Amino acid sequence: MTYQTPAHALEDWFMTPLGQTILQWEREKNESIVSNAFGYHAVQIGMPSVNFLRSNRMRTKTILTEQTPDSYEVNDNLQYLQGSVEKIPLPSDSVDLVVLPHTLELNDNPHAILREIDRVLVHDGRLVIMGFNPRSLWGLCNLCGLHTVTPIKNPQQVSVSRVKDWLQLLSFEIDRGHFGAYIPPCRTAKWLKRWDFMNKAGNRWWPAAGAVYILSAKKYTVNMRLIGPAWRRKKRNERQAASVAQKLTEKASHKE
Repeated sequence: MTYQTPAHALEDWFMTPLGQTILQWEREKNESIVSNAFGYHAVQIGMPSVNFLRSNRMRTKTILTEQTPDSYEVNDNLQYLQGSVEKIPLPSDSVDLVVLPHTLELNDNPHAILREIDRVLVHDGRLVIMGFNPRSLWGLCNLCGLHTVTPIKNPQQVSVSRVKDWLQLLSFEIDRGHFGAYIPPCRTAKWLKRWDFMNKAGNRWWPAAGAVYILSAKKYTVNMRLIGPAWRRKKRNERQAASVAQKLTEKASHKE
């Protein structure tokens, strides 16, 4: 039996009927967020087989992966960068948008990844996080050992409350979020379609019990000083001081 890394196992799972349902939901919610994110450089970290930046209009788009990026989508505005997700090979304050498709739960040190993102993101930059909800029906099935729904086990999944705590410590502010997938974890497209009515009911009656979630947050630098206006005030004060000095000199010369 060939061993699969969690990242490869998740990519294979997304090819199943159940995985395709989740992937479609994540793409729709993600596009509603990143399509309106502006700047110069957008970065997706992990899951290189799916381009979650395709609806974004930034000039430079990069997918960072620890895998060998040799057979993925080719696009003029899209480049692949191989490197560690815990030590992102990008300068500080150089990225306007970061998308994490299940990246936190696929790594052993998710908090370190968030610290690196805090480093590379500019002030007012946007962060989008996708993950499985361990406090859902799917999470309960995994926890009880009744049915292995996803390749990412419950202990590895990162709850929304934990993500919120981490982001708060790093001066991020969540501005929107969604839960999705309230259907039972069926394996066939036929049964997924039959249970589809539960998505509308679940979103209305049990919104926090969705199997997956997506969060959007913005970075706010604490006690940040905006130096642009200060420069303008300094120049204006210098001009005023020069004008006053000139008037005093002219007045003195007239008296003489």
